[in-house]
Amino acid sequence: MKRSVWARAAVAAFAILVIPLGAQAQSAAETIERALGGAPERVRAEATVVKFNADHTWETLKEGSNPWVCYDRSGEGRRPAYAVQCTNIGNLARIAQNRRFGAEAADREALQAMVAAAEAAGTRETAVYGSMWLAVNGPDMASARTHTTIAVPGGTSESTGFPTCGDGGGACIMAGGSGAAHLMVPTSR
Repeated sequence: MKRSVWARAAVAAFAILVIPLGAQAQSAAETIERALGGAPERVRAEATVVKFNADHTWETLKEGSNPWVCYDRSGEGRRPAYAVQCTNIGNLARIAQNRRFGAEAADREALQAMVAAAEAAGTRETAVYGSMWLAVNGPDMASARTHTTIAVPGGTSESTGFPTCGDGGGACIMAGGSGAAHLMVPTSR
């Protein structure tokens, strides 16, 4: 009788250990598939996928061989049900800093003050010049829209040749002259 009790206990302990491992693997696979939904078709297979931790560090879920990195953002603040972003892997430190600032700031004004202070102190992580940021957002993957920006830290209308946003109908520059300067690319739908 004792043997069967121990045997049942061993089976239960094994199940407690194994079932969560399978659930994590499935969850990681789903996270990878979801995040890669934001990547351009031609780079998707070789893109890196990361997951951000509560302490604003990241762990790699899928190692890639090109400079693209994608991650799921749907759990952040007021994001829609489907929210992923892809960019250059060199931007991960900036993303982590943005996430930390966002978590520490009480409101939008406090966040802007933190970013300005970091920029003034020279501690603001810099985006990779010319890197694309593809934010894909919507109620689901099928109806999500892509918002594209291109980082041009320190760029101005004069240095890039792009008009300031609001002055033209095509791509334009926002936050000119700052570390957050970027080109806005109009969406097609």
